[in-house]
Amino acid sequence: MSRLGRALVTMGGLLLIWQAVVTLGELPPYLLPDPWAVVTRLWRDAGLLLSHAGVTALEIVLGMLLGTLLGSISALALSYSQWVRHWLLPILIASQAIPVFAIAPLLVLWLGYGLASKIAMATLIIYFPVTANFYDGLRHTPHGWLDLARVMAPADRRWAVLRYIVMPAALPALGSGLRVAAAVAPIGAVLGEWVGSSAGLGYLMLHANSRMQIDLLFAALLTLATLAVGLYFTVDAGLKWLLPWHSPNPEDLDID
Repeated sequence: MSRLGRALVTMGGLLLIWQAVVTLGELPPYLLPDPWAVVTRLWRDAGLLLSHAGVTALEIVLGMLLGTLLGSISALALSYSQWVRHWLLPILIASQAIPVFAIAPLLVLWLGYGLASKIAMATLIIYFPVTANFYDGLRHTPHGWLDLARVMAPADRRWAVLRYIVMPAALPALGSGLRVAAAVAPIGAVLGEWVGSSAGLGYLMLHANSRMQIDLLFAALLTLATLAVGLYFTVDAGLKWLLPWHSPNPEDLDID
């Protein structure tokens, strides 16, 4: 069965379970609407959902770009400067002990209710996985490649080794960080919208919940899930195209 077929079968099974829970539990719509009510709301308010989804998508994409840029620069600095490692690495690790949700009100206070605070929140969530994975990849360049570079590299050896050996060898690790970032980036944007915003899927979910429009809340949630899944597979496909030598053959992963 193809990947699309498996996805459709899984989705159909989840919808059947959802409908069974609503029917057998005799749950009222304000607790859990049935799938048909949510689909109807998706169709009826498609324009509203798409407009808010566009705002959230912009926040996620800009946060991804900024987080990837800052994370890559930080990983390179950690790899090539002992001074930066001594000062930045402990701060980087300690920052993960602070719940991101606790920072959201401060970002809204400092940056306002517009896009800036949501982009900053998405950037903060993306920054650590990109930095950690890329830094790990930069540290684990095969020693044989580095020994060969010391023999064959020109006078500006440090830059040549970084450009032609270390960074290409670390790109698969960076790709892993980007995949994780694509999966968690929507969390940052929606958290920022929950704390304070006037647009976005997170704002729409809060607005629907306050008015007991649970079918609209589920419609926004499904739209967000679709956006997140689409972002992940877009990043994954782009990485496979950019790193064709690293894409594993599925037959090589089979274990007898």
